[in-house]
Amino acid sequence: MVRIPAPTSPRPASVATEPRLFRIQEVAGETGLTPRSIRYYEELGLLQPAARSSGDYRLYDPSDLERLRFIRGLRDDAGFSLAEIGLLLEDEAARVRDAERFRAAGDLEERKAILRGLLDRVDRQVSTLEAKAARLRTMIDEADGRRSHLRAHLAELEGGGPAHDAEAAAR
Repeated sequence: MVRIPAPTSPRPASVATEPRLFRIQEVAGETGLTPRSIRYYEELGLLQPAARSSGDYRLYDPSDLERLRFIRGLRDDAGFSLAEIGLLLEDEAARVRDAERFRAAGDLEERKAILRGLLDRVDRQVSTLEAKAARLRTMIDEADGRRSHLRAHLAELEGGGPAHDAEAAAR
């Protein structure tokens, strides 16, 4: 299972023991995103810079780079909208918070309520993913139909008989 990167939140400026911080141009180069996209993701609440420099430059840590790569993968590779990505990231943040609440809860009813809330979120995630899979299945089926159509035309040109007669018989 793919683990969604932990939510980012404002953090204090770097000290010697903390990981190196990157400026937005460096992050853009590392992630393949544009600085404009990175700022837009911040505006949407998908990301928060780790810190700000004394010159008020955005500074990002390695976990921010991981989060941006994850967002880019969902957007580019899996075709998720930024709204869908936001919901997935929100659900992960809630999962982390609710896990802490669950561990701290002493009351059985409160623990059950937390688990029910977590199940509701997972149900929503499964529903979102199943809808995405159904859309992809439809797209694959349509592409398969186009491929069959083109193969029939090619067979016709190669002397294998009329393409459209074969298609009509298949319907």
